[in-house]
Amino acid sequence: MKKFIIFLLCTISVPAVAEEWYAEESYDYDESYDYDYEYEYNSDVKRDTYIGLRLHQNKNISIKYEDSDNFNTKIKDDSFGLGLTFGNRLTEHVKLEFETAYTNAKAKKYDTDFNFNIWSNMLNMVLYQQFGGAVEPYAGIGIGITGLWGNIDAVNASAKDKSADLSWALILGINFALNDRIDLNLGAKYQNYGNLDLHYSNGKNAFTEIDSTEIYIGAAYKFGLK
Repeated sequence: MKKFIIFLLCTISVPAVAEEWYAEESYDYDESYDYDYEYEYNSDVKRDTYIGLRLHQNKNISIKYEDSDNFNTKIKDDSFGLGLTFGNRLTEHVKLEFETAYTNAKAKKYDTDFNFNIWSNMLNMVLYQQFGGAVEPYAGIGIGITGLWGNIDAVNASAKDKSADLSWALILGINFALNDRIDLNLGAKYQNYGNLDLHYSNGKNAFTEIDSTEIYIGAAYKFGLK
């Protein structure tokens, strides 16, 4: 196992693979050999493993709120979040990536403060098509688990709760290869983060469903060699 790890680290750290050929061999009258060497480098190396940073803006993150008195409303808010991605290009048209991201949603409505912290952990399957080795539109779906922390402060009561719920997402974007190591990506995503059931201090309870439409910009560093 240690030898495999050392081999893997050496492979990742080498930027290109040199291939050497013996091109010509001649025999001299003094019974000695002279060798001429020619070197060529394989520059067509696929770096199909990547790690990235992604900044997203939640456009109209939506909190559907309904309490036990059958009062319901929808709270919308714009907010920013930060995420990390780690992925691999499985084939020429399919890549699989893990994305973990944090965002915060808070708003004030009807003299009530709504505050939610959201930590999503998604496994995304993405289909892509590369043009000219530099431009790559893509579409994908994601599924995962989101941690939700909710806090609602009303005039006469307050409620807080936390939960982990199933999440799903739809993704559209375009990727630009700035060079053989760095990618820039722009995209949009709809994500349903899940539900949270909050219990007020006065005995009431409230059900919330949180989803959002977001736009994002990100950069990725490709380090795997194939």
